[in-house]
Amino acid sequence: MYMFDSFSASVIAAIAPEISYTLPYFGEVNFQKTIAAAGVFLALTAFFWLLRMVILHRAKTLAAKTSGTFDDLVVDSVQNVRAWVYSLVALYASLQFFTLPGWLDVTADAIFYFAVMWQAIEIACGVVDYVVVNFLEKDEDGDGIVDPNAATASSMVTLISRVLLWSLGILFVLSNLGIEVTSLLAGLGIGGIAIAFALQGVLSDLFASFSIYFDKPFRIGDFIVIGADSGTVEKIGVKSTRIRTLQGEELVVSNAELTTARVQNFKKMEERRIVSQFGVVYETPLEQLKEIPSIVARIFEDVEDARLDRVHFTTLGDFSLNYEVVYYIESSDYAHALDIQQMYNFTLMERFAEIGIEFAYPTSVQYNKN
Repeated sequence: MYMFDSFSASVIAAIAPEISYTLPYFGEVNFQKTIAAAGVFLALTAFFWLLRMVILHRAKTLAAKTSGTFDDLVVDSVQNVRAWVYSLVALYASLQFFTLPGWLDVTADAIFYFAVMWQAIEIACGVVDYVVVNFLEKDEDGDGIVDPNAATASSMVTLISRVLLWSLGILFVLSNLGIEVTSLLAGLGIGGIAIAFALQGVLSDLFASFSIYFDKPFRIGDFIVIGADSGTVEKIGVKSTRIRTLQGEELVVSNAELTTARVQNFKKMEERRIVSQFGVVYETPLEQLKEIPSIVARIFEDVEDARLDRVHFTTLGDFSLNYEVVYYIESSDYAHALDIQQMYNFTLMERFAEIGIEFAYPTSVQYNKN
């Protein structure tokens, strides 16, 4: 495959002057192709120099004035193309005017295609890095630090994209060198299926890690409950997730298991609903029974981070008159919730003691008839 054959043959060779010289041992030599090749080389070299020194310089100045960053990425990608790549392109174009020996022609094609492919992959990797940094590596907590699970996901995306780009690039070079890649692709396909079957557990966990990142059922630092296990998420890896349990040991759970299990995330809890019950003795006067809801309501007027939902006299128990209290604690901190519950219990006991209301406990009364 020659990129410049038609252009050089139909245009440049036609307008190039015919200059012939008689040289010793060579006879009459026509320098028309040599002049055309030199003209193409110099013209492309001048164009690439103009592109790098003038056009890109002005484009970079204009890109710096805009608020977006994608135009900076485009300018930097073109500017980062190596100077020798431009020279190689110009040299390759000029060589198309000559009939080279077979081995030299194949070598020139291989060097040219590999250089262009390698430079194109570098540009594509720069685009992937831009997407990863701007859309995956996010500071969701606002603490100025990229979340570790986001960094893990971005690293996997970067690695996979580079493997795919280099695989496609190598196939492109081989195809343009005239090597039949159909059988190679078939072999790779069969091998890929075999590897997929052998590593289906690993691949399942790998894709599950992507699911955890994009769906975000939990993040590092969250307190979660999975079945009978609970703890704080310490690391979300490629294959497994590490959880530090309340007992202190590290629990390792596969990512595939986490995506199919029911997970309770207490870190995202904004408030807790507490249902509390107590009973008073049957000897409590009716006036005091009616006063109990207002007593409980006044307690919550002085408790911060808590609000009362309802208080009701619910049932006539075997040995007690039962009340049900429902209130909300406006905090996800479990220790703080226990402090509020404790404060409520102490205060309720103090108020009942002041007015002589007794809490009930299991008792039985026996009546003897003479």
